[in-house]
Amino acid sequence: MWVVAHDVAGGTPLTARDVKPVRLPLTAIPRGALLARERVVGRLVAAPMRAGEPVTDVRLLEPSLLAALPRPGLVAVPVRLADGPAAAALTRAGDLVNVLGTATDDSGGERSTAPSTRIIAAGLTVLAVPARDDGSDDGAGLVVVAATEAQAARLADAATTTRLSLALLRR
Repeated sequence: MWVVAHDVAGGTPLTARDVKPVRLPLTAIPRGALLARERVVGRLVAAPMRAGEPVTDVRLLEPSLLAALPRPGLVAVPVRLADGPAAAALTRAGDLVNVLGTATDDSGGERSTAPSTRIIAAGLTVLAVPARDDGSDDGAGLVVVAATEAQAARLADAATTTRLSLALLRR
């Protein structure tokens, strides 16, 4: 089966250097583990993975994810939501969303003004909501959206300074 050779960030495509095959007794292979004969290089990691972690079906996004982009010129962007699994549970692939950002106060002191929320990226199509069924919060609240490169850059920037949430839009 495949395992991750070193820590890998979520949302990145796997390379040949990111994975290595290991032999285990059949009874020791976890459910959903991808066997060494299965193609994993090029597939997107749904959430961060630690060195030695088995590569399973729920840790990788479907190979057809990029084919699901609604039009050329878009990229698939993972977005980790501040309201975590609750928001992700309400979202499905194909939904149209706005990504909102609420400024955080990292100074440790009291906030002098009320929080401000703004639209970071509007009218994005949800491509995937990676399932979590192992009871952990690792990867919880992750959604993958189709965005322009400019929107992707704004989302990445906002993820470092704001709490991200979604607003579902009516089609």
